[in-house]
Amino acid sequence: MITEEIKEGLNARQDVEYRDFQSNLIPNVSIDYFVGVRTPELRKYAKELGKRDDVSEFLDQLPHQLFDENQLHAFIISDMKDYGKCMERLNQFLPYVNNWATCDQMSPKIFKKHKKELLQEINTWIKSDETYTIRFAIKMLMEHFLDEDFDIKYAKMVAKVRSEEYYVNMMISWYFATALAKQYHSILPFITEKKLEKWTHNKTIQKAVESFRITPEQKTYLRTLKIK
Repeated sequence: MITEEIKEGLNARQDVEYRDFQSNLIPNVSIDYFVGVRTPELRKYAKELGKRDDVSEFLDQLPHQLFDENQLHAFIISDMKDYGKCMERLNQFLPYVNNWATCDQMSPKIFKKHKKELLQEINTWIKSDETYTIRFAIKMLMEHFLDEDFDIKYAKMVAKVRSEEYYVNMMISWYFATALAKQYHSILPFITEKKLEKWTHNKTIQKAVESFRITPEQKTYLRTLKIK
């Protein structure tokens, strides 16, 4: 079975010190969840597995038991060249994503060629009850719709999200800080008019001020907009 082969492959690539480091970065899961394979090795392994005819057996076996298996799954999806198959596998996998790293490192390259179809999926994901499905939706808006395809309605979609989940609110802040760097004048009213929740508002300003893409003058002004 390919799943057992993958477990052996992961163990052969294990770095115990890296496992301990990862566990500290992702505190919401047990250390036993990690094998400790470094990301470049996982990406390389994913490319090898993605070429195999039996990789579907691994992709079908959800939920996985290990973080490293989920990372492999995310990287295999990210490398898929057929949009339909990629989206099918992604929607199958998203409900099982249980941490920020797997969510954030999954970024299908094929999406760049299918933005119209992607938006339809984002509209569904952003209304989900699943923490990392919502986070992924916002991440896709940040990655694909803040440059030449930017529209203020996408920022309004993100601003409407209300959640008690830390990892959702952090992504909202990340989105708006990045949006300020790329679309400053369009995005600034979301801050001046206090359209975000207090924590998210202040975290957005903090992240924007830390960005090298925000000018010193903009940073000075943004600091005055913090909610006390």
